[in-house]
Formats: sequence, structure tokens, C-alpha cells
Amino acid sequence: MSDWLVYRGEGEPAPARIGDLPPPPPWRTFTGDPLPLPVPEPDSSTRRRLGGRPLLPVQDDEAIQLINAALYLRRPLLVTGEPGSGKSTLPHAVAQELGLGRVLQWSVVSRTELKQGLYEYDAIGRLQDAQLSRERGAGENDIGEYIKLGPLGTALLPAERPRVLLIDELDKSDIDLPNDLLNVLEEGEFRIPELERAAKRAGQETVTVLDDDGRSVPVTGGRVRCHAFPFVVMTSNGERDFPRPLLRRCIHLHLEPPRNERLAALVHAHFGEGAHDANLDLVESFNEGEGDGLRPTDQLLNAIFLTQHAAREAGSRRDGIAGLLMRPLEQHPQQR
Repeated sequence: MSDWLVYRGEGEPAPARIGDLPPPPPWRTFTGDPLPLPVPEPDSSTRRRLGGRPLLPVQDDEAIQLINAALYLRRPLLVTGEPGSGKSTLPHAVAQELGLGRVLQWSVVSRTELKQGLYEYDAIGRLQDAQLSRERGAGENDIGEYIKLGPLGTALLPAERPRVLLIDELDKSDIDLPNDLLNVLEEGEFRIPELERAAKRAGQETVTVLDDDGRSVPVTGGRVRCHAFPFVVMTSNGERDFPRPLLRRCIHLHLEPPRNERLAALVHAHFGEGAHDANLDLVESFNEGEGDGLRPTDQLLNAIFLTQHAAREAGSRRDGIAGLLMRPLEQHPQQR
């Protein structure tokens, strides 16, 4: 194993290795004053995706080297591949091994706008509270109470250790979102106009807001500027092409569906040691049908789980249940 690798895909936590990262290249150095922000614990999303047991060591040299390239160069990682190839699981694996805490997740749909990922401002709530305060003769609440940072905004807080951010299914976005992301990902900062205006008033240069983890964090001058650039994973199912300026700023990794050792490690993580061999008939059936159409890995996991509760001695019943669950996505049940 090469000594330069910080993330090694070994499955066991090694949080000290993130400290082995050298300083960023000059063109990716950011100047946010670091805040003493504690690392949030991983949440249930990581446990669901990785399983309740450590992943077995699985070496995919190209993927591991590209992941480390993104870490070293402080560049986003654009991950493409078929559904079920492990794109959205990858950031959870990196966060767990390097001790980077809860993965920030921003799921993209056709109506998603950049501002939603950065922050939300509850102007209506503030107006209603201001009216109530005037009626009661009380002072107005601080503007920070009505601002919450989104996943992207939280990832860009000036933490000493990089956060992990998943921007899931970017290819489903409106045509403008990839272009809108360019400046934020290049500069590592963004501004909050509502706080910029407030900063001009005495005593409001620094305002406390909530972040995506539910923590109270200070924002000075209405600007959020990162210190350690986050490890950003953007996933795509290949439903559209992205603008070249965005591609130029990313490290591109294409994931093939898990097979052989990767598939065995996945079954082990979710069902325990020996589960791959115990369900080898289902694994082989899953692999043999690969040429029939798209078969996401979820289908195999579903089949193993369900058949564990079916009568294992009734082989035909077990095979029949597994066959129903592992049909290609393009194959629809016949209508009666």
C-alpha cells in the first residue's frame, strides 16, 4: 500500500490519517479563520449504507487513487455509474474511515436552487414575530434566529477538519444549477446578503445562526469562508452532460457495479461473516443475470434478507422469491 494514500478503503477507522494531508496547493488555499467546531457523530444514514459491521478490505486501485487525488487537490469528486454501483455510499465510507463525522447530504431535484444548499431565510417568520413584538412592546429578535445554513453552506464553514458533503443526483437538477455551483466550489465561500446588511449596524458584525447539524455558529460580516475545503462528492446517473467548466474543476470517478470481492464485502457488512458463502446460490444467480438488463445491488440484498425468513429447505420457494426480486429494472410484471 502506497504511503501517500490517506484514504485506503480498508474499512477500519483511522482518523489520524487525515492529519497526514499536506497543505493544499496555492491555488486551492482558503483563508477562513478556523472555528472550534466539534465533529458531529455519524448518523443513521451512514449505518444504513455501510451496514452494522466493518467493511472487509477491498482494493480498487483506480477508485482509491482518485479519491485521494480529490482529497489532496481539494477538488470535488464527480462520481458516475449505474444505480446501485455505490456512488452515494462512497462519501460515507470515506467519512467513517477518516473520522470526519456526519455526512452532509443535499439531494437534488429539478426544482433545486443553489440558495437552498447554502442557507434559508425565514422572512415571513421574522415579519410575524416583529409584529407580535411591537404589539407587546418588546424588542425584535436577532436576525440570526431566522437563518439556517444548508448542507453546502455548513460544509463551507471554517472548520479545522474537512467535512464530507454528498450532492446526490446532480444530473436531475435544473440546467442552471451546475453553473451556479462553479463559483462557490472554486472560491470556497459565499455571502448572505441579509447578514451583510445587518453587519453595517453596530453590534451586529457577527451574528449566530444554525447550521445543518443544529449547532449555533457565528457568521461575521455576512460571509462564510472555508478553512479546510470539504470533501465534496457529486453523483450522477449519467442522465445528462455537465458544462465543461464544472468538469474541469472536478476529479471524475466512474464506478462499476460491485462484483466479486466488492460484492462479497457488501454482503458481509450487512449480513455478517460467512453470509456470502451461505448465499452463494443467490449471488451466482444475480451475477448470471447481469447481461439481461440493469440489476442494482439492492435487489441482491433484498433477496438475501427475505429468503432468510422463507423456508430455506424449500429450495424452489427460495429460488422463486429471489427470482421475483432480482428481475432487471427494465422488465415489468405482466399485467393480468
